[in-house]
This record gives sequence, structure tokens and C-alpha cells, in this order.
Amino acid sequence: MDNRYDPKRIEPKWQTVWDANKQFKVDEDPSREKYYLLEMFPYPSGKIHMGHVRNYTIGDVIARYKRMRGFNVLHPMGWDAFGMPAENAAIANNTHPAAWTYANIDAMREQLKRMGYSYDWDREFATCAPDYYKWEQWLFLKMLEKGMAYQGESYVNWCDTCQTVLANEQVEAGECWRCGNPVRQKKLTQWFFKISDYAEDLLEYCDRLAGWPEKVTTMQKNWIGKSMGAEIRFQVEDSDRAIDVFTTRPDTIFGATFMCLAPEHPLVRALSRGTGLEADVDAFVERMALQSRSDRMLENYEKEGLFIGAWCLNPMTGRRMPIYIANFALMEYGTGAVMSVPAHDQRDFDFAKKYGLDIVVVIRPYDTPVEQVARTEAYVEDGVLVNSGKFTDMDNKAAQEAITDYFEKNELGRKAVSYRLRDWGISRQRYWGAPIPVIHCESCGAVPVPEEDLPVVLPEDVDLLEGGRSPLETTEAFVQTTCPKCGGPARRETDTMDTFVESSWYFERYCSPHFDRGMFDTGAVGYWMPVDQYIGGVEHAVMHLLYSRYFTRVLKDIGLVDFKEPFTRLLTQGMVCKETVQCPEHGFLYPEETRYDGDQPYCGFCNQKAAVGRVEKMSKSKKNVIDPNVLLDEYGADTVRLFCLFAAPPERSLEWSEQGVEGGFRFLNRIWRLINHWHADIQKVRPFDGDPGELDGAAKKLFSKTHQTIKKVTTDIEERFHFNTAISAVMELVNAMYAAELDMAHAHSASVMRHAVESVILLLAPVVPHITEELWEALGNEPGKLSSAWWPAYREDATISETRLMVVQVNGKVRGRFEVSADADDDAIKEKAMADENVRRFTEGKDIKKIIVVKDKLVNIVV
Repeated sequence: MDNRYDPKRIEPKWQTVWDANKQFKVDEDPSREKYYLLEMFPYPSGKIHMGHVRNYTIGDVIARYKRMRGFNVLHPMGWDAFGMPAENAAIANNTHPAAWTYANIDAMREQLKRMGYSYDWDREFATCAPDYYKWEQWLFLKMLEKGMAYQGESYVNWCDTCQTVLANEQVEAGECWRCGNPVRQKKLTQWFFKISDYAEDLLEYCDRLAGWPEKVTTMQKNWIGKSMGAEIRFQVEDSDRAIDVFTTRPDTIFGATFMCLAPEHPLVRALSRGTGLEADVDAFVERMALQSRSDRMLENYEKEGLFIGAWCLNPMTGRRMPIYIANFALMEYGTGAVMSVPAHDQRDFDFAKKYGLDIVVVIRPYDTPVEQVARTEAYVEDGVLVNSGKFTDMDNKAAQEAITDYFEKNELGRKAVSYRLRDWGISRQRYWGAPIPVIHCESCGAVPVPEEDLPVVLPEDVDLLEGGRSPLETTEAFVQTTCPKCGGPARRETDTMDTFVESSWYFERYCSPHFDRGMFDTGAVGYWMPVDQYIGGVEHAVMHLLYSRYFTRVLKDIGLVDFKEPFTRLLTQGMVCKETVQCPEHGFLYPEETRYDGDQPYCGFCNQKAAVGRVEKMSKSKKNVIDPNVLLDEYGADTVRLFCLFAAPPERSLEWSEQGVEGGFRFLNRIWRLINHWHADIQKVRPFDGDPGELDGAAKKLFSKTHQTIKKVTTDIEERFHFNTAISAVMELVNAMYAAELDMAHAHSASVMRHAVESVILLLAPVVPHITEELWEALGNEPGKLSSAWWPAYREDATISETRLMVVQVNGKVRGRFEVSADADDDAIKEKAMADENVRRFTEGKDIKKIIVVKDKLVNIVV
């Protein structure tokens, strides 16, 4: 073997071998236990970043480990290829979204292969391919047929200048991110999926996802947002109209003194007509349309409203309640109407004080007179009802049920359940997405495209219009068609599907990506699904992960799958973080734009001193990013993989460290030198597999350390995916191998070292696959077969050490280490600790107050 570790030679060699042998291609095999390992597939942005590297490295280690444990492992890769980033890049670079996407896929595929990931590349697909989105168009038709999809109206962020819909993320301080002009709320006809029909089931199964992080299931529960309460009808004065209100606090009905409607509520304009306030109301509604209506943004706004000139009646007290429009009322919650009880809700209290509205106390604390309640703030705790008719003096919790029963008995309202989760609006007035398979006919209305005419292909020979507008509406060859029902002239739907649709079933398609008679081969899905281990960022908790759970239920109800949950276990990896560097003149600086004098950074443009900022998630906006290609060129893929796994547990954030990368490279060189040193002695011997009783001295100690390491690494990976502590254990074994003073005249010394060397290679094979393949071959093993070698087993009797290492602290500081026999008692340990030469330097002539032996590992001396 070569004397020097050379990743630039080794890594391309083995990547070529794996590719040529289709090393990781896999098929269904009912005789073997399957393991489906999947990382969330990437958007083809052009380059993989360190977040990708960490995510995919974690997944690849698990996949390789499971193969070595005998599992039939499916580990695919593909591309989440539709979406706005491609359109944005097309505008910025004067290119077509398709050309930009396909070029990026080619570039990123090469980067992933350079990292040595063990993907079955035969299963690769991009979601922008017609033979992929054909089947989600087919599913759309099935959902339409079964009433699971429908057309309705909803409000969207609309830019009049660009004539397009914007995502919430594209609205910056109420303005369009592209042109800087105001964005308003506009009601558009949209297509929806009835995810709300599955709200209760999705919520219930959150508690059955034992392999998911609790923080993710909690986020999903909150997003679904189940609320128990009552729906109450408030009659509009002098009208046959009524306002339905959902409330979780029916016990406060006697304290409701005014009504607040969302600006989008259909009754706002209707009730204001003829009051003389029409112009003011219309102006307020238009002004609210220019504000972001998300609950997150509303928290930052001052609460404001406007009386619309109409009144409604409290069904329990008969009180005339003025009706306001208010910026904090949302159509997305409940019914879009808020029964305002200022004495017992702080937001209502502030609103009432601002507009001089009545405040009526209906709950008092158990030990406080009513006169002292709600003087300076709302009382929001439990208590006893007051001013509540026949319910006065009841505990408010008990009164909730009693008052709701009264509503139902007297037809004033009913018990109700409300969910925060709303139906999924999938329409996007964008170009780069899957066309919605519907035809609009003046005579027949919205008509589904016949199945035999699928896919409705997105034309890729058109260009985006000015401002990024979709060209589909003006592309006559696409739009103009005939009605499938009457044969008359008709127009195609020009909205495209939300890109979350593509990512809500791709994991099933991986099971049979070339199947052309349906969404997937149900037999293949029956074998591989559900995904055993899914890996991705926590930021996808309430969109992608929730939609995927919903889609799987739809597929089950249609009869294509027999399970509800797509992912058995979920790992949400932490972020990759790095300190920022900022120049007072040029702002944030990329690493290559910074030079250092010691620890002081300087701007590479103006040579001014730059400031080191906080450690934050790597992002292009903060320029605290590291290009993986630079690391691959300098250190190789194995070093990058090792650093990503060793620096932190997978679920924790990883802080970037140049020293950490260099340390990983030094460790790999250390392994190479160790095996090179022993190569001649161990190449032609078999690893020791006899009885540990045949060994003694250094050989027995090394054999025991090897089996302790195998046990530790196996446990850390199998139970916790704690690769950092597993790697640390291998490092300790390597140290022991360097320190081992083996008597080569002894019959078993070479075979014990061979056993230790092979164990190091096998244990590190999932982590650093290139160098371990090279070393495995150098030992005389069959080339290219390490990835299918069996994971090493440990002997329990060999893990029992005859000695143990003790650490000595004096007043909390480590002052010595020594070994004692495994059966040494505390007195013997204390005696040996006090005899240690270095320990004596810190204890001689001093009063020894305590000597404590802790857990057979630590001696703590207090002087």
C-alpha cells in the first residue's frame, strides 16, 4: 500500500467502482427484511450547501450501516424541481426555468457523487418530468371525482404592478419584493384539497408517531389547532341576517358587549350599506387589504377597528352590540367573527378602552369581590360567574357545559369543534409547476381532463412575461382546446399546482419510479413502505410533513395503499452554523473576502478591520457559508463526512470549525499510517477469533478494547444515531493500537492486531467509505466488497476488562490517571491515587479533607 494517504486518488477510484458495479442498486426481496432510508430530496438550486452535506451524510451512514447489518436497503435520490426559485433565477439570469433546473440537476448530481453517497441512482427522477406529474394530475381527477377537491374563493397576496400572486415570504413590509409596490389582498377563485376532512385523524395519530420528535408532533397539533366550544347565532338588529360565532368561552356570553368581524367577512359591506358609513368602511377594508393578514404579522400591528353602522343582539341578554370591523379578526379562524368580551380577554379589553365600549364583568375570582375585577386589565383566570342570569354563582368551567346545553335546547347555538387547519389551496398563478387538469367551458363549467389525455404537459418552449408573470394565459396553443363534454370551444386551467403536491407522494414513487401504469406499483410500495427512517429539517414540520401524512390517507381511501402514516421514524437534523464577519463599509463578507491577522479579520476589499458577529445558521444573506467544493478539493469527501458527524449529535446544531476539519483529516492520516506500519505483519494472517483465555498481556488488553469499541459503536448507532460518540470510541481504539506493546514472537499477536485493524475499518466504513475500501483491499480482501461486508459482532466475555482507568482530581482539577485491577476496592484505589507522583505535587504538606471514589472511574481529593 502507498505510504501516504491521498484522497484525490482514492475517492474517484472507488466512486467509479461503485458506479460501474451499480453497487447500491436494489430490488424487492421478500426473503430479506427491508429498510427504507430517505432524506428529504433537494431543490436543484445549483450547488449543494453544508446543510445538504450534513443531512445526506447522516442518512448515508445509516444506510451503509443497515446494509452491513443484513437489511435490504432502499436509499434513493431525486429532485424537487418545480417552484418559484427557478422562476426567480430565470428572471435574474435571463434564462428559462427548465434550462436552469436541468443544468442544476446535472451539477448537483456530480457533487453528491463526489461525496460518496450510496444512492440507487437508477431510481432518480425530477418532479418537473411529465411522467411524474402525470400521476398527480391523475390523483387530482380522482379526488375531484370523490369530492376531495373543489373550486372556491380565497384571499391571496396580489401585486397589481406584476399582476401576480405572491407567497407570504415574498411580501416585505407590505410591499412586493420584486417591484417595491404595495401588495394587497385579492379574492381569487382557487382549487382546494379538503384536508380539513382529515383534521381529527391527523391529530389523533400525532400521538401514535412514537418515532418522531415530540417537538414536531406538537407543532403539527398546534397547526391543526383543535378547539372545543360552541357556535352561537347573533341576530342582526332589524334584519333577517345573523352572525355565527365560534367561541371556546361560552361561559362569558353574558359579558359580550360588541362584535368584531374580519375585514374579509361577507357581511361587512352588506351591513354597512345605507348607514352613511359606506365610504369609511370601504376605505378601512381596502387599507386592511394592504396589510399582511397572517397571525404572525397581526401581533405586530396596533389593534384597530371601525364601527360599520349596524348592531346585533346578544342572545342571552338582549344587549345591542355594536358591530366593528377589526384588523385582528381573521376569516381563517372560526367563522371570521369575534364575540368580544372585554372584561375577560386582554385584546378585547384594550380595544374597548380605545373605542369607549362597555366592559361587563361576568367572572370574578373565588376570593375577590366583583367591584375589583377588570379595572386595569382583563381577568382571564377561572372563577365564579356573576351578572350571568340563572347561571350566576356557578363555577365558570361547569357553566361552559350548562350554557352550551341551554343554547342547544333553545336553538340559540350548538356544541361545536373548530380546527385551525383550513383546506389546502393548491392553485398557484405561476408558470413553473404542474398544470391543473381542468378545462373551462362556458356551457359545461369546469370539466375534468379525460384520463386518457393525461398528462397535461407544461409547455417548455415559452418564456416568462414581464415581472415574472405566467405565460400560460397568453399561450394560445396551450389554452385553446375543446370541451370533453360538449365538444365546444373551451380554455384550459392556467393555474399550476402548489409544489408541495409533488413532495407529498415522491417517497411512494421511488418504490417503482419507472412504473407507467399508475402512480406506483402497489406491490413494490407494499414491500418498501412506509419509510423506516426519514431525515430532514424541522422547518418542514407543518407543511411538507403534514401534507405527506394527508396525501397518504387519500391514497389509502382511494385503495392504493394499506397504511396511513408514510414515515415510521423521523430525524430532524440540526443546523450548520458559522460566525459572521462584517465590514463597516462592505457589510457581510464571505470567507474568501476576509483575511486574518491572528484572530483579527480584515475586509479583503478595503483592508478595514472587520467585526466578528454571532454564530448563526449558514446563509447566503449573511455570507457565513462554506462551499463544500472547496473542502472536497482540499481535504476530500471522507474528511468532510467525518467532521459533519463528529462535531455534534445529529439533532444538535453543528458549529463550523476549520480546526475541526483539519483534525478529521489528521485522524484519517493517523489511521493510514497505523495500518501501513502493521501492514507487512498482518497482511497474511487471519483475524483472531479464538477464546480470549488464550491471550495475555498486551494482546489480551487490545482484544478486549476492540470488543468494547464494537459494542460501544454498535449501541451508539443502533439506539441513538450518536455518531460523534461512536467515532470518539474508534479514536480511543486507535490510540490503544498505537500504544500496544505486542510481543510479535507470541503466536496470536499479529492476528489480534489484524482483528483490531479490520474492526476499525468495518466500524468506520459507513462514515468514511473511500479510505476504508482502500484499506480493506490493501489487507487482501476482495475489492469493492466492504459495503456488503457484515458489521462486526462483539463477544460479551471479551468486553470485560481486567483493569480500569481511574482519573484523579485535586479540588476539581485533573491531576493524574492510573490503572487498577477491575476488582480493586476503594481503599486500594485511594492508596494508589495518593501515591501518584503528579498528585503528590498538589497534596504534599496539605490537609487532606476528603478522598472520594466516584463510580469506579474518578478519585476526588479535597485539600
